[in-house]
Amino acid sequence: MSNGYDGGRLNLPFVGIATFGKKPYVEDWSQLDADVAIIGAPFDFGAQYRSGARFGPRAVREASTLFSFGHAGAYDHEDDATYLGADVQIVDMGDADIIHTDTVQSHANIEKAVRAALDAGALPVTIGGDHSVNIPCINAFDGENDFHILQIDAHLDFVDERHGVRFGHGNPMRRAAEKPYVTGLSQFGIRNVSSTAREGYEDARNMGSDILSVRQIRELGSKEAARRIPRGRLYVTIDIDAFCPSIAPGTGTPSHGGFLYYEVLEILQQISKTHDIIGIDLVEVAPAYDPAEGTAILAAQLLLNFLGFIFHERD
Repeated sequence: MSNGYDGGRLNLPFVGIATFGKKPYVEDWSQLDADVAIIGAPFDFGAQYRSGARFGPRAVREASTLFSFGHAGAYDHEDDATYLGADVQIVDMGDADIIHTDTVQSHANIEKAVRAALDAGALPVTIGGDHSVNIPCINAFDGENDFHILQIDAHLDFVDERHGVRFGHGNPMRRAAEKPYVTGLSQFGIRNVSSTAREGYEDARNMGSDILSVRQIRELGSKEAARRIPRGRLYVTIDIDAFCPSIAPGTGTPSHGGFLYYEVLEILQQISKTHDIIGIDLVEVAPAYDPAEGTAILAAQLLLNFLGFIFHERD
């Protein structure tokens, strides 16, 4: 009796090479032709506490194979919509080359990858790595039109310089705010004891930041918080430690009192309707601290849903 198998490739999640969502790998970046380009940035020399985020891109890619739903897309009965169908072309560029202990050259290689995606007209989605990888990501936009940044994070990351360090994972939002083409920042999820002194918060607000804690966003509601973000072009940077360690323990600097999944998802869905999303990075997944792999699965699911929202609204 037949089991219905016709002899074709089933392409099950645990079979084959673990590109993001099991999408095509493009080694020659000059030949990119896609709507979305996934970039791995396995760099964690900027971390000041627990290392391990260098393995984040690999873990998130492996987790994303769970959602490799093929050409038919994914139907969401709540929204009565099918997301990421065959009309959205996603490719995986592989990883930027990382030079051991060389922050300057490693960051330059990440920037080169993001520039290649932008030159091809693709939406760059960078998977870190620690949050310092946001610095070269933002550098790559220097020839683009002005934009605002939404940061979803437990920490402000607005240190100017500490112990001579200006390009670590505590510095990216300060470096971004200094760019003439960055019009301001919305910093959501910032909470509790942070690595930034009072002066850092004052500097951030003076340089155009809107800072909201998890509790403040819960009081406002996710959709109302999203409405505070200025309309127009928007880059989104997501630190996985924005989430409560109860659902995302696999990170170098966990902070209790964080977001739950739908709180962030609703923000991302709202901004997909109201903003032009020009780039994304997701950082600080350190899989060694979460043997159950829930953190990586959360990251992969969040990115795929966000991409689904973005291209559904563009259609």
